[in-house]
Amino acid sequence: MTSNNPEHINAPEMTIIGRDTQIKGEMFFEKSARILGSFEGKITAQGEVQISSGANCNAAIEAQRVIVDGQVNGPISAHEQLTLTENARVQGDLTAGTLVVAEGASFVGHCNVGPAAQEILNGTQSTTNTAPASNQELKGSNLTTKLDLTPPWANQTNQQPQTQSA
Repeated sequence: MTSNNPEHINAPEMTIIGRDTQIKGEMFFEKSARILGSFEGKITAQGEVQISSGANCNAAIEAQRVIVDGQVNGPISAHEQLTLTENARVQGDLTAGTLVVAEGASFVGHCNVGPAAQEILNGTQSTTNTAPASNQELKGSNLTTKLDLTPPWANQTNQQPQTQSA
């Protein structure tokens, strides 16, 4: 029996932010989202967030799964899995249950992965935790509420790019 009822389709529901779109603020998705354009602020999703090739996000991102194929400046929290493709350019701290990094990906920041990261994401840490003191400050709190969401470029007014000479 064939049904045209959308409930029988296995494809996840996804909101797409187009290439010609620029958004500033906070976005919350009950399902999943794919960012093709530019976003500045905070993205939270109960499903998956995809930062596509050519996308530029100056944002804090929190979701169950995150796939980065574009550029992100800001912290990323993936409760299940974070994937950085060969095109990914990330500057910010990463916290994830599991991390997949393709050859060619670029990442600058601190990284928390595995069971200890799950405890940080869930707002609990065991008493036997040997994490650095900075992570101890996050004990019992929601990680995203402690983050400075100021985009990196906002504090760099009128600075000339530095060049290296050989």
